[in-house]
Amino acid sequence: MLRFMPVGDSQTIGSAGEHTWRYRLWQHLRDTYGGPFTLVGPRQELYDKATDTATSYEYADPDFPRSHLAGWGEGWLHMAPLIGEATRSCRADVLLVALGLIDLGFYTNAEQTAENVRRFISNAREANPRIRMAVLPVIPNIRAVDEPDFGEQVTLFNELLAKSVADLDEPRSPLLLASPPVSYDINLDTYDGTHPNASGEEKVAGAFAEAMWQGWGIGQAYAA
Repeated sequence: MLRFMPVGDSQTIGSAGEHTWRYRLWQHLRDTYGGPFTLVGPRQELYDKATDTATSYEYADPDFPRSHLAGWGEGWLHMAPLIGEATRSCRADVLLVALGLIDLGFYTNAEQTAENVRRFISNAREANPRIRMAVLPVIPNIRAVDEPDFGEQVTLFNELLAKSVADLDEPRSPLLLASPPVSYDINLDTYDGTHPNASGEEKVAGAFAEAMWQGWGIGQAYAA
């Protein structure tokens, strides 16, 4: 049984009424991966905008493994201390990580965020020395477009993230940098300039799927 753990912020946890990219990726792997697998994590909830809490289970389609380690407003800063225990307790084999936008927007600059990336990787490997990690760069949002200084921080962090992945990659615990969806358009693929709508969910799922297919031979090429 191959255990994938989605790790992310608001774009990963999703909110009430959504499918989430986690669901789209599960659909893809269900149809293309030739062995048993599941999604794991210590949480299952969606974010409820009405109550401003992660307490909803109102998935557009709840019939899939909904477990994850994602939180609205959480970033590398928040997940680094949690990832070791989550990896250990959920027996995760592959981490699918989409973090960074929250860090840069509210907590840390690009260099500080990159340090938390390294802390996250170290803690995950301490829990499972053979853990695999596929990491998605930050997809720029409307703030990155409207505020040049913030956009520059996003660009710099993505450069530092790529360097961290290259520096820390090792055979027994491989790191994989996914390519951002080339056709991702915040005007078409989000509902508010930041959070993915249905087409955005497909493209984020596709980015992880393509990376795992090309890098590790897991699944097949992604078809929405």
